[in-house]
Amino acid sequence: MTSATERANTRRITGNIFKGSVGNLIEWYDWYVYSAFAIYFSSEFFPEGDSTSQLLNTAAIFAVGFLMRPIGSLLMGRYADRHGRKAALTLSIMVMAGGSLIIALTPSYSSIGIMAPIILVLARLLQGLSLGGEYGTSATYLSEMASSGRRGFYSSFQYVTLVAGQMVALGVQIVLQQVLSEADMYSWGWRIPFVIGAMGALAVMWLRRTMDESEQFTKMDTKSKESAGTIRTLMKHPKAVLTVVGLTLGGTVAFYTYTTYLQKFMINTVGLEKEVVSWINFLALLVFVVLQPIAGMLSDKIGRRPLLMTFGILGTLLTVPIFFILEQTTSPVIAFLLMMLGLVIVTGYTSINAIVKAELFPTEIRALGVGLPYAFTVAIFGGTAEFIALWLKDIGYESLFYYYVAGCIAISFIVYWRMAESSKASHIERELETDKL
Repeated sequence: MTSATERANTRRITGNIFKGSVGNLIEWYDWYVYSAFAIYFSSEFFPEGDSTSQLLNTAAIFAVGFLMRPIGSLLMGRYADRHGRKAALTLSIMVMAGGSLIIALTPSYSSIGIMAPIILVLARLLQGLSLGGEYGTSATYLSEMASSGRRGFYSSFQYVTLVAGQMVALGVQIVLQQVLSEADMYSWGWRIPFVIGAMGALAVMWLRRTMDESEQFTKMDTKSKESAGTIRTLMKHPKAVLTVVGLTLGGTVAFYTYTTYLQKFMINTVGLEKEVVSWINFLALLVFVVLQPIAGMLSDKIGRRPLLMTFGILGTLLTVPIFFILEQTTSPVIAFLLMMLGLVIVTGYTSINAIVKAELFPTEIRALGVGLPYAFTVAIFGGTAEFIALWLKDIGYESLFYYYVAGCIAISFIVYWRMAESSKASHIERELETDKL
C-alpha cells in the first residue's frame, strides 16, 4: 500500500511538472500565434509597396526563427546551470510575456511609420530568445524533477505542451474568426491573441516562482558550480554533444515535415481543400499529443533506445512510400491515416528525446548541453525543411525531398544503433545514487 509520504511526494512532483509544462505550452502558443495571425497583421506593419518594410519582415522571420534560438539556448542554458532551473524558466517566460505584449500594443505603420516594423522585429527577437532557452531548461527540469522509473513518462509532456500550444493558437484563431468580422480581425482583432499570450505568460511566471528547484541542482557542489554552464565545461563532453546533434537531425526534419510542411503538401500537391486539411491537421495532432505520454511510459519499461531504433527503421523505410501514396490519394480519410502513420513513427523520437539528452550530461552542464547543440541542429535542419521541400517542388524535383527526409532519419538511425541505452548510463540516476552513499 502506498504510504502518505509517497502520495505527498507524488503530488509534489506532479505539481512541479505541471508548472513547468504549462509554461512550455504558453511559450509555444505565443510562438505559433505570430504565424497563425500574420495574415491579419502583416499589412499593419509591412504595407504593400514599401520595400524596406518587406525586407524587415523577411529578416525578422529569419533572425528570430533560426538565429535567436541558439543564442537563447546559450544564454538561458548558462543561466540555468549557474543560477538554477527555476530561475531560468521564470526569466524565460517573463521575456516571452514582454515580447507578446509589445506586439499587442505596437501602433501600426500608418501611425508611427518605420518604427512599427522595427519594434515588431525586436519583440520577435525577444520571443526567439525566450523560446531558444525554454527547450533545454524545460527538458532538464522535467527530467530532474521526475521520480526514478518515470522520467520518460514525465519528460514526454514537453512535446505534449509544445503541440498543444500550436493547437490552442489554432483554436483561438477559429473562435475569433467566428465572433469577429473580417474587417475587425484586420483592424484590431489580431491583437487579442497576443494579449491572451502575454496574460497567460504572466500567470505562468507567478506559477513558476512557486516551483521547487530540482534536487540535482541544489546538491551540486561548490567546485561544480564554479565551472557550471560554460562552453569550456561543455567541450569536456564532445561525444554527448555530437550524440545530441545526431539524435536530433532526423527527428527534427521528420517532426517539421509531418507537423508543418505536410499541410502545404496536402493543399499544393494533393489538391485537398484548405478547410479539410485544417481538420485533418487538428485531429492528427490531437492523437499525436495523446501518444506522447504513452510512448514515454513505454520507454520507462523497455528503455529509450528501442523507441529511437523503431523511429529510425520505420522512418527510413516508410517515409518515401507515405509521400508517394499521399500524392495519389483524393480521400481525406486516407490522407489523415497517412499523416497519422507518419506522426506515430515520429513519436518514437518526440516522446523521449528530451530525457535521452538530459541523461547524457552531468548537472553542471545539463541545461546548456541539452539546449545548445539541439538549437543549432534545429536551426540548420528543422527550420530549413519546409524551404528545401518548396524549393525542390519549384524546380520540378519534389520527390527528392522524400528521399532527403528518409536520408536524414537514416543518419540518426546510425547514431541510435551505436549509442548506449541512456536510461542505464544516466547521469541523473548516477548522481542520485552517489548522493545516497
